[in-house]
Amino acid sequence: MIPIPVVVCVLGGWCAIYLADTLLKSSSSLKASYEDWLVNYGLSVSPFHMRWQTALFNRQFYNWGRWKPRFLYLWFSMGMVFGITAMFGSVILLGKTLMQTLTQMLTEAPTAQNDRMLQVVVPGVNLPVSQLTYFFSAILISGVIHEVGHGVAAIREQVRFNGFGIFIFIVYPGAFVDLFTTHLQLISPVQQLRIFCAGVWHNFVLGVVSFMVLFLLPAFLFPFYYTGVGALVTEVTEDSPANGPRGLFVGDIVTSLQDCPIYGVEDWNSCLGDFSQKSQIGYCINAATLQQLSFPARVYRRLDGTVECCSNSSLTDICFSYNNNLDSHRYACLPARKVIEASRVCRTNADCQKDFVSSFCVTPSLENQTRLIRVKHPPHMDMLFVGHPMHLQYTVSLSSFVPRHNFLSIDLPVVIETFCKYIISLSGALAVINAVPCFALDVSVF
Repeated sequence: MIPIPVVVCVLGGWCAIYLADTLLKSSSSLKASYEDWLVNYGLSVSPFHMRWQTALFNRQFYNWGRWKPRFLYLWFSMGMVFGITAMFGSVILLGKTLMQTLTQMLTEAPTAQNDRMLQVVVPGVNLPVSQLTYFFSAILISGVIHEVGHGVAAIREQVRFNGFGIFIFIVYPGAFVDLFTTHLQLISPVQQLRIFCAGVWHNFVLGVVSFMVLFLLPAFLFPFYYTGVGALVTEVTEDSPANGPRGLFVGDIVTSLQDCPIYGVEDWNSCLGDFSQKSQIGYCINAATLQQLSFPARVYRRLDGTVECCSNSSLTDICFSYNNNLDSHRYACLPARKVIEASRVCRTNADCQKDFVSSFCVTPSLENQTRLIRVKHPPHMDMLFVGHPMHLQYTVSLSSFVPRHNFLSIDLPVVIETFCKYIISLSGALAVINAVPCFALDVSVF
């Protein structure tokens, strides 16, 4: 949920701004000077909306609009073709999203919405508060690049450019350009299309550039960071099950989960996803060791039908199930670490037969969706995790980039990766929304 102090600060700040604006405009002695100040600085204030417009960048816009006219003609002609194509694609995509939303509303048992390409983002609800800096920065940059496209295309088509501005609506930043409407109406429809499609085109190009940076990031950072050697732990939350004296620490490199090798963050997520979908894996233990480690315990069934045979107060022992040579199901309470360390993973007793030594495949008898996972992060002792695999995924942050030198930051590659992903998502979303043939969405900025 959105933190209450943040809501109070946002609402209180806007109320204070609007109250001050109203008082100054209603004051007989200050009204004239206050309104002159607003005009001189290009400011305007309304409820939950503030905008700033300036002509400071007009010369730069005109320089861009007159640079290599032939190239700009081809550039914005390509943008026009892309914009027209994107218009049909965005209508189909928004229609599909609308149908998915209506189906979700009419379904008694709603399912996950991860398959949607477009989702409404609400800070504090489906966007972590820690990601707000990336989110708002990406929105502002995507909006500025979008409007730069409109402005440069307009100057290229001989439309007078009045100014550039930035606004804030509640907490969402944005940008706009002010063009002379009469000039815009006098040019040909093809010229208008070049201007109208320039914003969507620039958002698409920005998304492609960000994707290329993200894809080539290992090459860019190769002189400073390793990749392919494991997943580097960058953060472990306080409430994480991996937090503890035998857990994970910032700077550890995870190399495998069970028998699943880890070469980067993608492998970490993939392995945990497989563990949550597949049944619990077992461990090979010879008959003599099994008899030595096990001790008599009371066996009872949990509410979900699984079997427990260890004391609830035990922090080191886990109930294991196995089939003996007579194919009867047996249970044994065993010390988890002694069973798992130096053991091969298995699915059946046949996987454990070696050198004619009688061995069994013992499988942890855990509650539904709970898994026992061995996490290797040398040179430290393996971490044994018991719980839902997704709890481990959500509470541990990792990076695929390992610094070559101690003075290098472990967070820099993560910051670049995250920012590129936000630029790709938000710039793409802005292109989709503004490609819709609706006057109020994009053309209204003119």
